[in-house]
Amino acid sequence: MFKKIIKGGQRKSSKSNSTDASLYGYGPPSSNNPGSGPNSNAVVAPAQNSDVLMVPPPMTTVEPLPSFRDVSVSERQNLFMRKLQICCFQFDFSDTLKSIREKEIKRQTLLELVDFIQSGSGKISDVCQEEMIKMIGVNIFRCLPPASHENTGQEATDPEEDEGYLEPSWPHLQIVYELLLRYVVSSETDTKVAKRYIDHSFVLKLLDLFDSEDHREREFLKTILHRIYGKFMVHRPFIRKAINNIFYRFIYETERHSGIGELLEILGSIINGFALPMKEEHKLFLVRALIPLHKPKLVAMYHQQLSYCIIQFVEKDYKLSDTVIRGLLKYWPLTNCQKEVLFLGELEEVLEATQPAEFQRCMVPLFRQIARCLNSSHFQVAERALFLWNNEHIVSLIAQNRQVILPIIFEALGKNIQNHWNQAIHGLTVNVQKMFMEMDAELFDECGRQFEEKAARVQEVEEQREITWRKLADAAAERGEDHMVTV
Repeated sequence: MFKKIIKGGQRKSSKSNSTDASLYGYGPPSSNNPGSGPNSNAVVAPAQNSDVLMVPPPMTTVEPLPSFRDVSVSERQNLFMRKLQICCFQFDFSDTLKSIREKEIKRQTLLELVDFIQSGSGKISDVCQEEMIKMIGVNIFRCLPPASHENTGQEATDPEEDEGYLEPSWPHLQIVYELLLRYVVSSETDTKVAKRYIDHSFVLKLLDLFDSEDHREREFLKTILHRIYGKFMVHRPFIRKAINNIFYRFIYETERHSGIGELLEILGSIINGFALPMKEEHKLFLVRALIPLHKPKLVAMYHQQLSYCIIQFVEKDYKLSDTVIRGLLKYWPLTNCQKEVLFLGELEEVLEATQPAEFQRCMVPLFRQIARCLNSSHFQVAERALFLWNNEHIVSLIAQNRQVILPIIFEALGKNIQNHWNQAIHGLTVNVQKMFMEMDAELFDECGRQFEEKAARVQEVEEQREITWRKLADAAAERGEDHMVTV
């Protein structure tokens, strides 16, 4: 009798276990439930150290699961894996009326996963971490739609004027990115384990997503990559090299990329943390990548971030100012006045961090370019060039080297006063001339004499040319060749 009772208790216990397991999707399928059959393909062994990979169930099996707080601690890892399966489903977000219920279940499940990771209520197993990164990859790694200018063949528009593309699946993508971010920054995340899943391949795919036209996605990517760079020291050289390659492709091949500004923001923080003396690798990055980024015609889209990176280099190592200034002169725009204004603004910041020795190395080609800017018919370019004399440090550098600089720009100042159409430019030029007169009146008078002599020689050459043409015309008339065409 006692043995029968024991056997009966064992049968009841096994039945209860089976019912509990099926509640979380791990028990045998019920014959009375026609939708439970495909669940048998999604069975995952409850053992945390199991290497069995999950197979996402068919779309018809997307059903809400219990919350983590409704199950015992021992069952949470299994429930976590099951929720990951639901989040692996892909839906058509271009059709807002399609699969509404399933989309909402997936969204709620993603939110639960974020809360679970953020709360730190329990350290998830290695298998769960691996499957979570796989789920994240399934959702975010995708072929980006072609940019609007690629469809029409038109030039890319200014992002400030264009509303931009908005990813239709963003309500779900945002939560997936949030989950990844919380996983990376979590104190429970062991980098020695996580680096096996967030590897070089994963980082490269993340960088590819920076070309997304949706600015919201790029902002999330910027934050996540920055956190990965900070936490996974082993990935740092690889991330810098991969960003370099994106810049090279943009500069020398496509000149089209949506995320250059965000990548430069990340690099701004990275450069700020460079140790001194600066490595040769970092200096090469400045010369080969950052300075050539001034070349593309769409530089205005990311110039603020680029200028910040450049200034960081000069402030860390003032000896690089000569390299930077010569690089700016190399890529100085010839016909784009808006770019010239940007360059002049950046040049002022660089000069503010420049020491006298470096200034002397590049001042001759620099002020030849500034002289051309002073005479620009675009008043904003001329005005921005004249504003350089409002900076006390730059005026100090000019004063120390006035013997070389004033003869270079004296003629440009004279032409502005005589011929420039804008009265504001005329007034600013007069102020600069007065400043030079106060610095060194004798030098100013000498430059004035040289300018007058040069003007006289030019006038003499012009008069001689007119005399020569008249003689030719008279000779032709004497020979009766009035029918000749003269220019």
